[in-house]
Amino acid sequence: MVDEKNNEIFLRLGDLLDYPDVQLSARVSECVQLLASDLPHASHQMGRFLEFVGSTTQGRMEDIYTGTFDVSPTCFIFAGYMLFGETFKRGEFLVQLQERYHQHNFSAGNELADHIAVIFRFIATLDEGEVLKEEIIEDCLLPVLEKMISSFKTDPDRANPYAHVLRTSIEALEHDLHRGSAQRKARESVLEKEMAP
Repeated sequence: MVDEKNNEIFLRLGDLLDYPDVQLSARVSECVQLLASDLPHASHQMGRFLEFVGSTTQGRMEDIYTGTFDVSPTCFIFAGYMLFGETFKRGEFLVQLQERYHQHNFSAGNELADHIAVIFRFIATLDEGEVLKEEIIEDCLLPVLEKMISSFKTDPDRANPYAHVLRTSIEALEHDLHRGSAQRKARESVLEKEMAP
């Protein structure tokens, strides 16, 4: 079963983890609204990012994004690199992602398959409780986002504004895992009852 709202949140998070464009403020605002009912803490967290975006020039946001995700190897925007570094395993991971994308008629566009924004857009196409979605969340996105967050300074006066996006992403992913697991158990329970003698 597709959870349209959760998947819309993942699409927005994918947008926010991509290079910022002139639509950034509008996209952050949409994300705040989408999160408000089910994930109020995450909505508040994203609201803090919205405040920052609203008071920051486009050029400065681009500089912050580049400095955060493209320069530092401890917070690189490519999941395969964060998991495996520049090794053969990253190459295998890229190939496996491409195969999954192809099986689901999904395109990474001009980006590498392990770009985190692309992975968020991909999981937005998958059903809640689908094993592939849960594997990507548990084995890829959550460990990578946690690693990225840990690379930021803990001083709140010097905190990276993208920490709000990463923390919100973690909360949304964990929420989806919990709902998907509950839904899968409910389906299995129904199936067991139907098959009972």
